[in-house]
Amino acid sequence: MASTFDGYPMAKQGRAGPALVMAAVASFVAGTIGAVLISVAAPLMASVASSFGPPELFLVVILGLLTLIVIVGKNRLLGALSALLGFGLATVGIDIGGGQQRYTFGSTELINGIDFIPVAIGLFGVGEVLHTLWRGGHLEKLGYFSVSSRSKGFWPTKQDRRESRGPMVRGSFLGFLVGTTPGAGATVASLMSYNLEKSISKTPEKFGKGHMPGLVGPEAANNAASAGAMVPLLTLGIPGSAATAVLIGGFLMWGLQPGPLLMEQNPEFAWGLIASMYLGNIMLLIVNIFFIPAFASIARVPFRILAPIILVVCIVGTYTVNGSMIEVGVMLACGVLGFFMRRYGFSPAALMIALVLGPLGEETLRQTLLISDGSWGIFVERTTSIVLLAVMAFIVLVPVLAPMIRNVVRARLAAYGRRRAESKAAREDDKAGV
Repeated sequence: MASTFDGYPMAKQGRAGPALVMAAVASFVAGTIGAVLISVAAPLMASVASSFGPPELFLVVILGLLTLIVIVGKNRLLGALSALLGFGLATVGIDIGGGQQRYTFGSTELINGIDFIPVAIGLFGVGEVLHTLWRGGHLEKLGYFSVSSRSKGFWPTKQDRRESRGPMVRGSFLGFLVGTTPGAGATVASLMSYNLEKSISKTPEKFGKGHMPGLVGPEAANNAASAGAMVPLLTLGIPGSAATAVLIGGFLMWGLQPGPLLMEQNPEFAWGLIASMYLGNIMLLIVNIFFIPAFASIARVPFRILAPIILVVCIVGTYTVNGSMIEVGVMLACGVLGFFMRRYGFSPAALMIALVLGPLGEETLRQTLLISDGSWGIFVERTTSIVLLAVMAFIVLVPVLAPMIRNVVRARLAAYGRRRAESKAAREDDKAGV
């Protein structure tokens, strides 16, 4: 999403080629840095995570959702409501404690709960189509443009490369750090990178009008975040993003349990997965650059043609997972829900992550309370739990204290500027008197 802020204006200026080339290079660099960092961070975090019990895992779940709520969107109340809605959908199925059915309405297909795949397809596929139709995307007239690797303006200029170095490196490390936070994901990382580049830029007025750093930073951040999201997946069994939530399903299908013991019990799988990220980044660079003309041609397809194709693919894709028409209905209902969430500022990402983390949060909370005989004091008895609680308090207080600190700093700087001006005026008066 953040890549469209400057990428689309560049395409309208006839610079789609340089934009796509630099986006591919930024993705390659960030993905490689992320793969190196995950090679170092995953074993270290796995050794720490092996000491985690149910209290720590529950706090990690809440920490991930809390981070997502604080970072995504300006209205944090709507983000919290989105997460609570996801938790509500996660309660459908069998009660973990008593074994009774909850909110299944007599349907045997809902006994296992609502799968995240139809929800994800509905929220991010059908919901996006409906939102685009609502804002008139099917009525837009697309200008014809072609992109060829043989054309003069296809490759980035020396200035493009010079402007992209800093944003590329900053976006890589920022994206990886954000990606390791459960629930944050690539979208949050790319938005944070865009805001960072705009805030430190000497020409912030260029952002949103086709400025290369505004494209390269988010592109680097989202790829590095994808690598970072693998850290909590491999070491804690907690998805760092919607994509890694889908990977959990693949792991379970192959009889693999992501968590602290995965790298010890299945090292060939874990390290093979990390190695595939190195190879994937090389193929990413080659395919992205050489297929840019084909990718750019999609922009010439009117949305009124793309929309029905997307809807058919969403319906067929949902049905083929389990052959369930009820899941197709859930997907369509989530599509309508996703449209209204986009329309009124709610966060589909928060709902999706809460749906995935909900069962784990409920299970670890029940286990924690059973261990402590119902006492909540267990959360302050272990050092790891206290550290996690302190981090949660910091995340909550930062948005509240940041404006106050900013105002104090601005007032101090203004007072310092006034004192300097008065001192300078006094010196000039002294010179004039002499």
